[in-house]
Amino acid sequence: MMSPKTGQPRHAALILLTTILASSLSFIDGSVVNVGLPAIGASFAAGAADLQWIINAYLLPLGALLLLGGAAGDRFGRQRLLVVGTALFAVASLACALAPSLFWLLAGRAAQGVGAAILLPNSLAILGSTFSGEAKGRSVGIWAAAGAVMGALGPVLGGWLIDTIGWRSIFLINLPPALGAIGLALVYIRDTACGPQTSALDVPGGLLATGSLGAMTWGLTIGTGPAGWTMAAIMTTVAGAILAGAFLYVEKARGNSAMMPLALFGSRTFAGLTLLTLLLYGALGALMVLVPYVLITAAGYSGTGAGAALLPFAALLAVASPVMGSVAEKTGPRLPLTIGPLLVAAGFALLLRIDEQAGYWTDVFPGILVLAIGMAGAVAPLTTAVLSSVDDAHTGSASGLNSAVARTAGMIATALLGGVLGASGHDLIAGFRVAMSLCAGACILASASAFCLVSTRMANRME
Repeated sequence: MMSPKTGQPRHAALILLTTILASSLSFIDGSVVNVGLPAIGASFAAGAADLQWIINAYLLPLGALLLLGGAAGDRFGRQRLLVVGTALFAVASLACALAPSLFWLLAGRAAQGVGAAILLPNSLAILGSTFSGEAKGRSVGIWAAAGAVMGALGPVLGGWLIDTIGWRSIFLINLPPALGAIGLALVYIRDTACGPQTSALDVPGGLLATGSLGAMTWGLTIGTGPAGWTMAAIMTTVAGAILAGAFLYVEKARGNSAMMPLALFGSRTFAGLTLLTLLLYGALGALMVLVPYVLITAAGYSGTGAGAALLPFAALLAVASPVMGSVAEKTGPRLPLTIGPLLVAAGFALLLRIDEQAGYWTDVFPGILVLAIGMAGAVAPLTTAVLSSVDDAHTGSASGLNSAVARTAGMIATALLGGVLGASGHDLIAGFRVAMSLCAGACILASASAFCLVSTRMANRME
């Protein structure tokens, strides 16, 4: 039962805790593995392309199936899908920890991606459908802050585990929060199916999206690697683009039953939020891969030290995101979503100072601090704005789409890093600086998309 004054349901704190524990699996895993890349690469004698696939084997099904996961929750019940996705993620994490070869590690990472694609949009949709008014903004802000904190603390814990126990232990840290989320969800979250009960899931759309993203990711990984843009890389990328066109055709034909209802883009604000997400999270994805990798490989940091470099990111997001979620609910998201990415761009510019002799307080900390301030101003307002731009029946689809765009952006960014990950010494630093400059440019474009396309007011409906 919802309180009319506060907009909060009974057991609000426990419902929020459940969604945070579940979604933290995705956020932790999305960052902790980045610190482990050098150790995993050494264990399996993996090259640059293999290192990219350790990340993208997870991001590919996550990005491709998030839309289907959100739509499935709308139709079959969000609590049910949250439990299923969390359980799958836990089993896949155990498989990764026990993987005897790179092939089995990649298979486990792919299964983690499928589990995350199911649990992530449904954890956010549960918040969107059970909280209202200012309580929604505050709860989403806390959810976003907790996810960012988990994502930033993951490398610290993961680096320590790698330095003391070994890289396999980083996958075992997923098991306690997974079990806690499953238990709380079964007790405190009421299962509801919110969408049309007669429409079938968009399996053709899901297959086309997966095929498109897989082909483009494979092509970009090969093209930016040592082999360069061979005919195979070009043809694979083109095939991915053709499949993307087929996906859009199928989605248009299916109308409101599509996994990505194109009617959502009838809202100028939703389109602007999607573009902003693509640019901002693509830049963030490159940051999370490259900064720990360069600090360990080029600057001689330990795994723990490289992970700890991101701690200011966690601290500022934890403090500021809940406040910014409430502010955006009152004032509208346009201003914070315009200013935040500009500050992120300034943070990337400051990271250009990193080299082989990078000192933390002089060369790393200033950029991370400014970048964290900018992200704190953007993360919660962006999430709140996405949920507020559609009606309650489409919150699963909308949150799934936004999360899919964010993960796809990170996957594409990772696929483009082959030349950097395959370099060493001065070439590695030079490639890193080019990447940071491009990330700064992407953030400036993200700010422009918010200023030009996002409305100053939000309503709980599709415009």
